Amino acid sequence: MDRAYEGDETLQLALELGLKPVVPPRPGRLRPWEYDRAMYRKRNEVERLFRRLKGFRRIFSRFDKLDVMFMAFVHFALIFEALR
Repeated sequence: MDRAYEGDETLQLALELGLKPVVPPRPGRLRPWEYDRAMYRKRNEVERLFRRLKGFRRIFSRFDKLDVMFMAFVHFALIFEALR
């Protein structure tokens, strides 16, 4: 769920599927819901990690034909990011 898609229908569907919304509601919403700020912060960290991984051309264009080679390069990129 993203803040842009925080309509009542989307929220109801997420709750019916057993999901807990971790995105804050829009400021002008009449009936805002509670959300877990720590979980939202972690979600943001994961999204930023995926954005940085897309910076590796070999990952986003999927040059490797074998899954094992692709995962090896993903692990290499994660190690590179951790050391940076």
